[in-house]
Amino acid sequence: MKEIILVKFGEMALKGQNKSSFEDALFRQIKYRLKNIGNFRYSSAQSTIYIEPLEESTDLDEVITILSKVFGIASICRACVCEKDFADIQARTLAYLREQLEDADSFKIEAKRADKKFPMKSPEICRELGSAVCEAFPELTVDVHNPEMTIIVEIRDTGAYVHAGRIKGAGGLPLGTSGKAMLLLSGGIDSPVAGYMIAKRGVIISAIHFVSPPYTSERARLKVEQLCEKMTDYCGDIKFYCVPFTEIQEQLRRRCPEEFFTILMRRIMMIIAQEIAKKENAIALVTGESIGQVASQTLPAMVCTDAVCHMPVFRPMIGMDKTEIIEIARKIDTFDISIQPYEDCCTVFTPRHPKIRPQLDAIEAAQEAGDFSEMIAKAVADTELKVFRVNNHNSYL
Repeated sequence: MKEIILVKFGEMALKGQNKSSFEDALFRQIKYRLKNIGNFRYSSAQSTIYIEPLEESTDLDEVITILSKVFGIASICRACVCEKDFADIQARTLAYLREQLEDADSFKIEAKRADKKFPMKSPEICRELGSAVCEAFPELTVDVHNPEMTIIVEIRDTGAYVHAGRIKGAGGLPLGTSGKAMLLLSGGIDSPVAGYMIAKRGVIISAIHFVSPPYTSERARLKVEQLCEKMTDYCGDIKFYCVPFTEIQEQLRRRCPEEFFTILMRRIMMIIAQEIAKKENAIALVTGESIGQVASQTLPAMVCTDAVCHMPVFRPMIGMDKTEIIEIARKIDTFDISIQPYEDCCTVFTPRHPKIRPQLDAIEAAQEAGDFSEMIAKAVADTELKVFRVNNHNSYL
């Protein structure tokens, strides 16, 4: 029995004259994600992408799992292809959904007749098909309010399709429709969630991470690389920049007041991240900060940090509490990696009594006294790049 995947658009269906650019971006993402899964015929009509497998051996469950993580998709349906003839629709419905109907206690029929040339109207399709289902499966009851199973018949210009409901998609906008940004990626819970949330709005992200050997271990770096690899499920290919930060942190400890360590470190990270972002044509920075979560995330501290930035800094979780962030981290499967007990450079030189209401002029004076310019330039030059790809063919550049 011939099956097809129906991919329904999300909010991009409401776009105006530039709608086609969003559709093209989504097409590219879908084809790229599925290129190693099998051969497919693609077409598009009525705010739906039709994905027809050309090989019987194609694992459609795997296809759906992959597509459920592609931004820009509102819902996915695995459907049976029927002739636009009610007798064929009825016969294929009973055969295609037999196992599910045998396991269910109640059902209802929904019909969507986009092709108005089809001789039966939607209520008539529901009534006649429902009667046929009841006759074939007498133990089933009709429940139009809370059915255990919903059978959906779609009569479209391209054909007739029967399926047992929609699978929720990732939503958002297709990657590449909203520019590029650089994510400051630590080994914690928050920053991978920030990357996911900004990518959901169509932004292509690169990631930057700071290491301080011997204070931070190779395991700590590998943990962040695992996070990056996991994020590709949703965020697509990610360029990962690893910045050597030891010399700068040691200079901070030698030359600057301890209570300013965290703020100064964040400012220098922002400076370096912006320099590397320029190479990527990224036009914004992204962090996982949430107001008041730690000392460096108070409003005065953020003001001091942002004072060195000449591009926007996006903080998608700025108003979230930790339980909300953890819920998303579990959803995108980064939580268990994030809680691995390996240190990062942000925790190595944590001051005993950090300044939670720093004054910008005092912070700027301390940074100037530290004389970091040459060290920053060296750190940028010595930064290492690795690319994490959706298909797990990762490589150093």
